Amino acid sequence: MRILVIEDEKKVARFIEQGLREEKYTVDVAFDGEEGLSRALSEAYDLVITDVMMPKKSGIEVIRELRAKGRNLPILCLTARSEVGDKVEGLDAGADDYITKPFLFEELSARVRSLLRRSDMEKKTQLVSHDLVLDTVTHTAKRHKPGTTEEYQIPLTVKEYELLEYLLKNKGRILSRSVITQHVWGYTFTMGSNVIDVYVKRLREKIDGNRDEKERLIMSERGIGYGIKE
Repeated sequence: MRILVIEDEKKVARFIEQGLREEKYTVDVAFDGEEGLSRALSEAYDLVITDVMMPKKSGIEVIRELRAKGRNLPILCLTARSEVGDKVEGLDAGADDYITKPFLFEELSARVRSLLRRSDMEKKTQLVSHDLVLDTVTHTAKRHKPGTTEEYQIPLTVKEYELLEYLLKNKGRILSRSVITQHVWGYTFTMGSNVIDVYVKRLREKIDGNRDEKERLIMSERGIGYGIKE
């Protein structure tokens, strides 16, 4: 799971980052609202933790803009204990939960787990791109035979399934190799490694085969990464 922490108080940010890393989360930190919003829009996260009072762009503005752009990932808002209005405004803006400062890390961790569980429960059991359907319960993929409405099942290895699932969850976006590696393989991308390219090539052969360009679903951007069409 990858979490973005947006917090301008560096001691607080590092405290949260260290605790979450010890619980095996992948964590990125932004120290102002503008940087945080940019990261949240350009990269794939499973959850965002954001303070309310920050330079350049407030946490409320960050939440509103994320929701306005259709980002439905869970958001945990950090508020000052005395600022009741911040809690209400944050929830109204689209935050899923809030926690007041100062807080114990154990409470923060519990709220993070709760939000991630809730998010998992709300996920669709089918992920779709055009005529490609991935069933997240049976772990099977199907697509129509070219020029027909007849479906056929696509055989997938465990890692091919996990890669396809991640691309479909982020369809319409080009994901960097490092982001894909962190989410699918669980480790940091190593320059020179071609594991992503190898697996994407396999998926292309199975999903797109000899189809016309307009029917091909897997996208690539040279030097950046891969995605799947909206």
